[in-house]
Amino acid sequence: MSDTMPPNSRATDAALSRALALVRDLRARCPWDHAQTRETLRPYLVEEALELDQALKDGEPVELRDELGDLLLHLAFQIVIGEERREIDAETVTRALEEKMWRRHPRLFGTADRPDHETWERTKRRERSAVSGTLRGLPSTLPPLLMAYRLQERAAGVGFDWPDATGPMEKVKEEIVELEVEMRDAGSGMRDALQDEIGDLLFAVVNLSRKLTIDPRAALERANEKFTRRFEAVERLAAERGVEVGRASLEELDKLWEEVKRR
Repeated sequence: MSDTMPPNSRATDAALSRALALVRDLRARCPWDHAQTRETLRPYLVEEALELDQALKDGEPVELRDELGDLLLHLAFQIVIGEERREIDAETVTRALEEKMWRRHPRLFGTADRPDHETWERTKRRERSAVSGTLRGLPSTLPPLLMAYRLQERAAGVGFDWPDATGPMEKVKEEIVELEVEMRDAGSGMRDALQDEIGDLLFAVVNLSRKLTIDPRAALERANEKFTRRFEAVERLAAERGVEVGRASLEELDKLWEEVKRR
């Protein structure tokens, strides 16, 4: 294993140490920070991760810097709480990370216990299967769209996958037909069946996007943004023509929608 440290590693170590020292100080002197637990911080951590995701999408350096700092604060919080509970500390967290990367990059780090040709995904699959199984380990709190993608990705990693997008496309068509049948037969007690068919259709669409190497989240984001842009344009156009959106007929609104699309 190489002992050579990257040029900026000492400065990075000092920066991380300052983040940990800041949280220790906050825990010692601020009643609110002192009262926080792993559970109370979870909602904030999820919010910060989503805000960082938005910053990554926007690509604004200052915004990205600030959101990374907010996430770093939460990571430091969890490490310090682990120190207080005598369960983990920065050293054990970093060591576990290093050892995982050494296992998954045997050619880079010269570890002898893994073949050089073993890929990252194959190594991860072997480690997961040895512990709990192919689909285990995904957090239950993952957004459903991302969960569907990751489940399919993992299943594909052990060969449970179509060779191309033709199979998933046919599956989408099949699910639409099944949904149509349920909608025709739907009664007061059929809500669960409809929900199941909608779920199957969404799952199939995610699988199709995966086979086309399209990120379903990014595709849905674009669709949401397009709809928002067009609907707001419809509202502006309606206002220009004295049409009250809430009282207009669907036919009137649809005409405005088509006009906006043509523009």
